Amino acid sequence: MDEVPVTVTCRVLKLARQPYHRRLDRPVADAVLQEPCRANALFDAHRDDPGCATASWPMKRVMPGLA
Repeated sequence: MDEVPVTVTCRVLKLARQPYHRRLDRPVADAVLQEPCRANALFDAHRDDPGCATASWPMKRVMPGLA
């Protein structure tokens, strides 16, 4: 795979190089990277649970007079 230099990438995306290099000095913590995966796992488990009745609940009208 061909790599694009940071200078070119930053110029094309109209970004400064300094924040990129600063970001390399402070990597993202593992907990921050795992958080979206955990949230997706919880969401998928809830959605795929056959005992979850929320999908079969009838929608209630907030104001019965309005159609």
